[in-house]
Amino acid sequence: MRFWIAVIPLVLFAALAGIFLTNIGKDQSVIPSALIGKPAPEFSLPPLPGRETGISHADLTQGHVSVINVFASWCVPCRAEHPMIKRLAAEADVPVYGLNYKEKDPQDGVNWLDEMGDPYTAVGMDISGRTAIDFGVYGVPETFIIDGEGKIAYKQVGPIDEKTLEDVLLPKIRELKKG
Repeated sequence: MRFWIAVIPLVLFAALAGIFLTNIGKDQSVIPSALIGKPAPEFSLPPLPGRETGISHADLTQGHVSVINVFASWCVPCRAEHPMIKRLAAEADVPVYGLNYKEKDPQDGVNWLDEMGDPYTAVGMDISGRTAIDFGVYGVPETFIIDGEGKIAYKQVGPIDEKTLEDVLLPKIRELKKG
């Protein structure tokens, strides 16, 4: 009996140490998504107040690569990321759609874009958060690259920085545009 009392904690420690050691050096910001390669969910979101168009699944199935950026005015990392979203919209030559996530007051999203600049082709209000859930969003910001057939080709969890924009997103968009 004493043997097992001594061995069980050692085995558990060895198992945990093995898990930690196998994950050293892995990029923890990469969270696999079961939706990669699958069609984007069906959705239709109304526009922000004072804007003419929202976004819907139909916008993603027009035969061209597109990007969806999930943001909110209350999201501090979204503010830090926003200059990269503006660069992405300017340099990628694809539609960049905004999904305004769970604003308490839709006018907050309008004010935020008026202050920060609006790089989006169109913005849809996801007040309930249901569309974000259907996309598998963990939290804001998140960005999705959608291929010309409306399938999710890439998911970026967390804010986009310059390195991610230049080394991951723009090359992935170029690759998808080539076909």
